[in-house]
Amino acid sequence: MRSAVILVGGEARRANGQEKYFFQYQGRTFIERLTDTLRDIVDEIILVARDPEQCRRFNQLKGVRCITDIRQGIGPIGGLHAGAHAAKGDLIFVSACDMPCIEANVVSYLFSMIGENDAAIPCWSAELLEPLMAVYRRETLIEYLKTHESYSLRPMIRSINTLYVPVDRLKEFDPQLRSFTNINKLEDLEQINGQ
Repeated sequence: MRSAVILVGGEARRANGQEKYFFQYQGRTFIERLTDTLRDIVDEIILVARDPEQCRRFNQLKGVRCITDIRQGIGPIGGLHAGAHAAKGDLIFVSACDMPCIEANVVSYLFSMIGENDAAIPCWSAELLEPLMAVYRRETLIEYLKTHESYSLRPMIRSINTLYVPVDRLKEFDPQLRSFTNINKLEDLEQINGQ
């Protein structure tokens, strides 16, 4: 079984506090685009929100489960922790909510590549990784996150058996690598919608 965990609980400070998952691109919200892309690839989609109030914003989304952080205020690693505990799948695709152009074939390829590894993470270089557009083994996440001390994902990625997937290899499925388009600021949104 495969799961998808989408982290929606960020503070959106760089987007003037606006909720990025409801930004529009090509006539649909980011969260609609993401869930529609993932629906045919995974057996379940879990959104991880800050609190129950934020979860209620997604009531209109069908076939999606929204849960809240177990450990509050520790950033993406808190969302990963809650998502891993809620997921039923052995493998979990993890995404940020501000990536509206993810290609289904890229996600499928990451699932197919993980093999016996603990994670399959796209990388631009040895230092530039994409941990929030990656596939993880659920049991490894749960075990690591029991005792982690850092709020950063990097120490976790370095301490588990990670397969680094060069992004150039993903051009076969996404020639312009648009899957990695990340909208952090309102200017980014204007730019992507201007294309």
